[in-house]
Amino acid sequence: MQKKQQTLNGSISFSGKGLHTGVTVNMTVNPAADNHGIVFRRVDLEGQPSVPALCEYVTDTSRGTTIEKGEAKVSTIEHIISALWTLGVDNALIDIDGPETPIMDGSAREYAAEIERVGIVEQKADRKYYEVTEKQVYTIPDKGVAIIIYPDDEFTVSVHVDYNSKVIGNQYATLDMFNEYKDNIAPCRTFVFLHELEPLLKMNLIKGGDLDNAIVVVENPVSDEQLDHLKKIFGKEDIRVTGGYLNNLQLRASNELARHKLLDLLGDFALLGMRIKGRVWASRPGHYANTEFMKQLLRAIRRDGEKPAFKYNPAKAPLLDINQIMKLLPHRYPFLLVDKVFYKDNNSIGTIKNISFNEPQFTGHFPTEPVMPGVLLVEALAQTGGILVLSGVEHPEEYSTYFLKIDNVRFKRKVVPGDTLQMEAHLVEPVRRGIASILGKIFVGGQLVCEATLMAQIVRNKKSE
Repeated sequence: MQKKQQTLNGSISFSGKGLHTGVTVNMTVNPAADNHGIVFRRVDLEGQPSVPALCEYVTDTSRGTTIEKGEAKVSTIEHIISALWTLGVDNALIDIDGPETPIMDGSAREYAAEIERVGIVEQKADRKYYEVTEKQVYTIPDKGVAIIIYPDDEFTVSVHVDYNSKVIGNQYATLDMFNEYKDNIAPCRTFVFLHELEPLLKMNLIKGGDLDNAIVVVENPVSDEQLDHLKKIFGKEDIRVTGGYLNNLQLRASNELARHKLLDLLGDFALLGMRIKGRVWASRPGHYANTEFMKQLLRAIRRDGEKPAFKYNPAKAPLLDINQIMKLLPHRYPFLLVDKVFYKDNNSIGTIKNISFNEPQFTGHFPTEPVMPGVLLVEALAQTGGILVLSGVEHPEEYSTYFLKIDNVRFKRKVVPGDTLQMEAHLVEPVRRGIASILGKIFVGGQLVCEATLMAQIVRNKKSE
């Protein structure tokens, strides 16, 4: 699987009406920086508020997926997100001057074609993956909805739809290779049953729907009176039923409806905000089930985030011992708060600090109940991050790191003498212009005790200048 993040090689623009609002909108998808994610920006509103395309911002799933944050609200985002995410775009800023994306022809075909035309470029930051380690299930039993994900090294999807329809029948669709998406999945259009039209119109939906951007499935015979009514709805004189569909419709695939459900699922699954390594099987999926399952996975990811990312084995020799650490950090007794480094790569580090009652802070914090001060825990994290960033600098002994900002500090439990701190720091984004942003966590006995986001500046020492 692709290891680095990607963005568009240039901007692409679209114009058309929204499926449900009927409002004509203009939308431009722009390249974006590493770790930006896919974000919508409402350029028609004061202040141009934005909303990330993430499941935690989903507020409605009535015949489409809607995301909302503050004043920024965008509906029917699944087709453009499906095309961007599946074709490899991790970061994009989508400027839109209305409340809903253009429906185009009811598929993602034009979106996919434009993405392919402009091309995709690789970025420096690593992609984030959620690796499924155990089967997870989401079901709505009374509606026959089930989504199951199994551990796998790749991301694959199989979709089954059965609406007890004599026209549609049982349909299956799969996606194993992402290069199949543009030709086999993206062209497949949204669909609606004829008996659903009136309720949807009464709900003030599908104002922009017509026979050019949706497949209308007809289950039962239609009277002349009903046909006349349909002519008024769609503003067309030539309305007829052919082969179970309105008008002389040529399906783009025999299982086009199942393929469109797969298209929607891919767009909704992208709202997790990271790539998935797992095998998905879905029966009768829909926007509500898809996005609720992503929220379920997000909760699992957050629980996993409260566990150490690296396994510490005290029997193994450290990568860096205290003498090597002192060659990187200027700190000395009583303020050197890292004992050894047991893991390190280009973006992350794992360190150890053993807490002893003999340390000077315990004489006053507190004499009868010694507790490690929270500020020293944050300092230990900062030193861990300092080792990470300085180890990538030539002549690190000539530099120091200085705090610029500390955010989102949380303390989960006390740290006391006898505890062993397992600390880890992860670069939130690549170091730029000497500025490092780091997510730090401290664990004791595998349990999270402290976390914080730290920003520091790498500064050359005066005596080295």
